[in-house]
Amino acid sequence: MRRNLFVLIALLSGLIASTHAISCTRVLYAEQGQPTMVGRTMDWYSDLDTSLIVFPAGLARDGMGSVNSLQWTSKYGSIVTSSYDLITTDGMNEQGLAAHMLWLDATDYGKRNADLPGLSVAMWAQFYLDSFKSVSEALQYTQEHPFQMEPFSDDNQENMVIHLAIDDASGDSAILEYIDGKLHVYHDRAYKVLTNDPTYDQQLENLKQYAGFGGDKPLPGTTDPKDRFVRSTYYVNHLPAPTSTRAQVAALLSIVYNASEPYSDIYSSLPDYDPTVWRVLADLSHLKYYFNDVNSFNTTYTQLDKLDLKPGAPILKLDILQHAELAGDVTGQFVPFTMKNKSLR
Repeated sequence: MRRNLFVLIALLSGLIASTHAISCTRVLYAEQGQPTMVGRTMDWYSDLDTSLIVFPAGLARDGMGSVNSLQWTSKYGSIVTSSYDLITTDGMNEQGLAAHMLWLDATDYGKRNADLPGLSVAMWAQFYLDSFKSVSEALQYTQEHPFQMEPFSDDNQENMVIHLAIDDASGDSAILEYIDGKLHVYHDRAYKVLTNDPTYDQQLENLKQYAGFGGDKPLPGTTDPKDRFVRSTYYVNHLPAPTSTRAQVAALLSIVYNASEPYSDIYSSLPDYDPTVWRVLADLSHLKYYFNDVNSFNTTYTQLDKLDLKPGAPILKLDILQHAELAGDVTGQFVPFTMKNKSLR
């Protein structure tokens, strides 16, 4: 069954990655005395079969590695945005740690070393959400207990290449990238924005050319990942002090909307750029997880601390895209759900 699952995933991701890339944006707002919030866009060209899933603590997990798969039991409950009920693309746990998966063409996980536990990229974000309460704790484990990432692959053809942002309620932030088979970690509260290629060190270097960051170039306006990086960094550094949590949500969403890509026929000639299909905002201080489908005017939120996340509680699911009428608090709309993939042992 596991081999069949890997073949299915490889076919799906191989078809997608052959012509398209996930060109997303993540923006973190973390100022002393204010709630910590993080928003992101998901840009894609087709239906991702997106749903919201709530996982309780106490789940026996399998990292879906091809050999010597990483095994763990979840310490914390979480809410995630899932694609195909297989891939955790974004999420937040009950301790206020969040994880965000974005595309990076430069990614290279290296040749598989079977001596190291293997972790599929489909489970990378979920592993951190299940296991850690802070960025520093996650990074310490990663340094002391090395594992190896595995792409969705078939016949050694890499298909899904990503980097990961993690952040927590204290405002700490880290970017994790695999380049030439080696893990590169960029850990600093100042690292508030993540987009796509080039690699993070090159993004920081490019930023220095622009006004406000040491250079004299005006803010760029295209949908290129470098331009979205500069623009989002500038705006998040110049947000006014919010007068309320509601105002802070609206302010951060204004930057997320600015980084969003509209529906347009230009994408037929620019295959690496796709329209934004959904947006999320995680209030890491108040454990609220907002979701906005671009095909609906409505924004929903789930209050994570009002859900049963104790070991033995059921996994819950909300097919959010199938309910365009939903708005506001949807915490009570989730229903029990049985996972059908090998991420559970």
